[in-house]
Order: sequence, then C-alpha cells, then structure tokens
Amino acid sequence: MAKKADAGSNQPPIIVKKIIMEQHAGHHGGAWKVAYADFVTAMMAFFLLMWLLGATDEKQRKGLADYFAPTLVEFRQKSAGSDGMFGGDSLTAKDNYPHGAKQTGTQSITIPRDATGTQDDQGKSSSSARKMDAKEFEKQLREQLKKDPEKLALLKNIRLTDTVEGLRIDLIDEANFSMFALATDSLNPKAKILIGEVTKIIDTVDNLLVIRGHTDSLPYASGKNMNNWLLSSARAEATRKEMVLQGIMNTRMARIEGVADTEPYNPKDRMDDRNRRISITMKRN
Repeated sequence: MAKKADAGSNQPPIIVKKIIMEQHAGHHGGAWKVAYADFVTAMMAFFLLMWLLGATDEKQRKGLADYFAPTLVEFRQKSAGSDGMFGGDSLTAKDNYPHGAKQTGTQSITIPRDATGTQDDQGKSSSSARKMDAKEFEKQLREQLKKDPEKLALLKNIRLTDTVEGLRIDLIDEANFSMFALATDSLNPKAKILIGEVTKIIDTVDNLLVIRGHTDSLPYASGKNMNNWLLSSARAEATRKEMVLQGIMNTRMARIEGVADTEPYNPKDRMDDRNRRISITMKRN
C-alpha cells in the first residue's frame, strides 16, 4: 500500500508491504504417518507369510490358500488344462466349455471323454471313461455267464489279447465248436449266443471296432467261385450284422476285413481249427 506525500514535498512516498505467513503443513501434517503405517503393516504381513511357509506342510498351506481364496476352487472346476496356470487336473480332465475340444494322448483303450458321460445323438448319456483291458473284460464276461453253465462253457472259445491297436477279442473255432456252417457265412446258434454275450460288454464302452475274419489254409476245389478271401470277408460282415442286431451302433464300426489265412492263430499248423476265427478289436484312441 503506497501513501502519497504532501504536495510540494521532496520526500518519496512510503510503501507498506503486508506479508501473510502460511502454515508449514507439509512438515507438521500426518500424511507421512499413514504411509509409514502402511509400510510397517506390509512388512509385518510379509514376515508372517514367511513364517507360515516355514512352519506348515503342503497340505496345511493348501488349506490356508483355499480359506483365503475360496473362489480358487470354483475357478478350477470351471477351467481346463494341465497342471499349470489353468488349474486343470490333467490333459483329459473335464472342461465345462460349450464345445469341448477332442483330446488325445491317453493310452487307455477307451475314447477319452468326461467320466460323467456325454450326450449322444438321442440325448442319452454314455459312460466310457473307464479302462477296459483283457483282465477286466474277462472278469465281466465270467460274471455275466456264471449263472448259465452252458454259456459259461463258451469261455473256452474266447481269447483276449492286449495289442498296440487295442483289446482284441478272438472268437475261435474248435473241433467240437464252429462259428459258421462249413464253407459258408451262416452263423450257428451257439455262435450267435457267444457274440451276444461279448456284445453286451463291448456296448458298455464306445471304442471304435475293427472286425476281421480269418480262415484256415484248407483250399477250395478248383472251379469254385468262393475262396478264403471272400469267405473271411463274408464272415466278418455276418458278425457285424449280428452285433448290430444285438445293439451295437453301426457308427462304431471302423473297418470290416477279411484276411483269409494270412494271420493264423497257430502258424505251425495252418490246418488247425483255431485258425478259423473272428477277431473283434476295440481300438485305442
């Protein structure tokens, strides 16, 4: 504020400057205390975590993690993947996506689907996640046939073999048992019973099937229109038809083959009755 001097005076005007002092809030305030308290709290939590990691085992740590993050369990149940960031149990674990991708890599002979079953075209649930090896198949078949002694006797005409391609079920001829009428593709009554009992177990899983017909090396007389190649193929086809009649879906048939006498059961005796057989292979995926 300037004050004017009297008229005619030679003295300069007097200037008064008013200064308002502000408080030193930055030094005397409490903001730094809040930041320091947060830092101390974080350090305490860190050292508490380190102590817990050293004082607990894996199972206890998992329980603590699930307690403080209960959504983790729900996340795992709605995810897919392997033992990694997605939290799935395995490469073939169940996923809840609308259109699950087909997965490969399993060594079981069942098509890897969810253990709870999937919906087929008719809306029916099919369970096929369990493994089916030779031992399991024989156990089920024996349990199925034991109530009927006549059917139980048919077990001697069945051979089960775990192969690279899958579980092979051989239905074998013997001296007193023949699957087909001589030199024809007409199934005998006991052969239909045998195929029916085997089909009941095959129908509990949904592996693709390969049916092969085999013959012995007995040649046909010259001038015949039939030969062992045609006969083995016709017998494989007759078996397929019977299995479909017994309830197997036709879409499960991967291949129908006739191999004549090229894959004998007993290579040392090409005329052995056991070389005449039908092989049903439940393919691995």
